[in-house]
Amino acid sequence: MAKVKKGYRLEKDTLGEVYVPRNALYGAQTQRAIENFPISGIKMDFPFTNSFVDSLGIIKDAAAKTNNKLGLLDSKKANAISKAAKEVWQSKHNKEFPVDVFQTGSGTSSNMNANEVIANLATKSSGVDIDPNDDVNMSQSSNDVIPSAIKISAYSDLTNKLLPALDKLIVTIDKKASSLEGIVKTGRTHLMDAMPIDFSQELSGWSSQLKSSKAMLKILEQKLLELPQGGTAIGTGINAHPRFAKLFANEVARLTGGKFVPCDNFFHDLSAQDSSVQVSGELKNLAVILMKISNDLRWMNSGPLSGLSEIELKALQPGSSIMPGKVNPVIPEAVTMVAADVIGNDATITVAAQAGNFQLNVMLPVICYNLLKSINILAGGMEGLADKAIKTFKVNKASIDKSLSKNPILVTALNPIIGYEKAAAIAKKAYKENRPIIEVALEETNLTEAKLKKILDPLKLTKGGIN
Repeated sequence: MAKVKKGYRLEKDTLGEVYVPRNALYGAQTQRAIENFPISGIKMDFPFTNSFVDSLGIIKDAAAKTNNKLGLLDSKKANAISKAAKEVWQSKHNKEFPVDVFQTGSGTSSNMNANEVIANLATKSSGVDIDPNDDVNMSQSSNDVIPSAIKISAYSDLTNKLLPALDKLIVTIDKKASSLEGIVKTGRTHLMDAMPIDFSQELSGWSSQLKSSKAMLKILEQKLLELPQGGTAIGTGINAHPRFAKLFANEVARLTGGKFVPCDNFFHDLSAQDSSVQVSGELKNLAVILMKISNDLRWMNSGPLSGLSEIELKALQPGSSIMPGKVNPVIPEAVTMVAADVIGNDATITVAAQAGNFQLNVMLPVICYNLLKSINILAGGMEGLADKAIKTFKVNKASIDKSLSKNPILVTALNPIIGYEKAAAIAKKAYKENRPIIEVALEETNLTEAKLKKILDPLKLTKGGIN
């Protein structure tokens, strides 16, 4: 017998013996994964969320209860497994999940990591020998556990983190829009001066975009409730009771509060990651929306002397290590970086999702990692954007009134009266001479000053129609 290394214990699996740290709750298969995949240092216990490891605990808890109800697992083992699994889904043992994201594509290493940790805990608490494969993994395969874990964890983070943050941002924008109603600024198309727009109208466009994205996310959220657990190895349900999938989904629903059900077709959900692609696609859309809003804020805040200087974002930190007094739009900048990362995550998920060769997708861990990452950083970005940018920015009314008074595009309202060609000549003259449009129009038309003021009233022009 080999001499055991100090600080280690010797364990066996089907490939032979392996040294495992003495105090580790995991076993031989997890240790092999640690040694085989020292790739990124990014563990499946992701630094930004515990939901994936939690979901593995939920799955093992629900499976033990289901197997007991079906008479496949005795009560003593089932109770011990459930107790241990609960500790996992309560995030009490996250340090025991050290496997790298870049591992076997089915996520088998992570599934066995959970099986080994839970079996070890359950054995210690019950005094009964509980096997990671035969007991903890009963009626399951990594091939249905990991796709189910992706859905459960994504649903949890979407429901508990992203959607509340999105709601907060929408409410914050709507409140800000209401407070700014009646303040008119120069609208812009092609980054060039255009017709006047009310601040509240501009912000209503942002809010509408976000509400549209929320509506789609709520639809896609329902797809995450459809679990492939019960399909086992390839979707046929081998080694699982015919009633397992339904009872399992009921148990997960009871543990989480989500209305989980078995998916309609196990072959679909084991071999493909359509729901992950769809959710990621809408997360990308949300990222694009946030980038648009953030860039609008950056442009409006530009200056303060030689930019647009329409708003003043709250000063949060010094903006330069060499230029004293410089303050930068740091929150919108951070959110644009979040958006860029999410767009990249979506590309990864898209490529990974096409790896559903025959009966199994073999890029599941990286899909999970990028999907949960997108959900969580978007949630954090929206919290910051709401609290530290939208809520606190101030309008520089003197600056917007000055630029609005000299906006030559106001002459557009005279088109129906004097014609496009005459209006264009007035606009060009006003711009060239840097004079208010009313002053030039008074010289170039027969309209009275009172009539011109009425026609060219910026607030009235934000209401549309024909003057």
